[in-house]
Amino acid sequence: MADETNNETEVAVEATGAEQGEREGGRGRGRGRGGNDRGGDRGGRGRGRDDRRGRGGDEDGGEELIEKLVHINRVSKTVKGGKRFGFAALVVVGDGKGRVGFGHGKAREVPEAITKATASAKKKMVRVPLKEGRTLHHDGKGRFGAGKVNVRSAPAGTGIIAGGPMRAVFESLGVADVVTKSVGTSNPYNMIRATFDALTDQTSPKSVAQRRGKKVADLLGRGGASAAEAEAAADAIAE
Repeated sequence: MADETNNETEVAVEATGAEQGEREGGRGRGRGRGGNDRGGDRGGRGRGRDDRRGRGGDEDGGEELIEKLVHINRVSKTVKGGKRFGFAALVVVGDGKGRVGFGHGKAREVPEAITKATASAKKKMVRVPLKEGRTLHHDGKGRFGAGKVNVRSAPAGTGIIAGGPMRAVFESLGVADVVTKSVGTSNPYNMIRATFDALTDQTSPKSVAQRRGKKVADLLGRGGASAAEAEAAADAIAE
């Protein structure tokens, strides 16, 4: 009788231990699943932020932009214990229809620097009036620091006659015919800023006519052209 009681007690203890082990294993698995679920939630939230950022960029931009990397430079910052190296990027962005901007960005890696510069360029885009959608309305001069540039309108078929940094600006702007000359520094930052100084001074006959309270045909007819030619030229003007 005592042996039977001891056997029953041992079986009960073993069963209790097995149930406890299963419970602990279940809790462990539950924690593991919970951890995975939480990790999945965090991953989902991260992806959601990325998607929203991408959709917001599409809504804000609304069009395809032309991005041109003009210059990339390795920079260093002296800190306690040595130097910290990074990269600086200069990017020009335009829509090819009369809007253009430039930006500058720094980061530890090249792709991140380009991304920062592109975002800065998109925020600082300016509109430049174009004649017939292919060239400038009139000649202009720009200056920034030691950089000086001359820009001139050109007939159809001329093409873009410009140096590297300036060429990137006009290609992004959508200009097909222009003649330019850079005098002074060859620093791409100063050349770009001088070019934008010349572009921001550009005006169209339409804006001048509105400012003076006249018709566009009246302004175009002052050069000896007939009234019919002036009207045709006024109709052909596109900003």
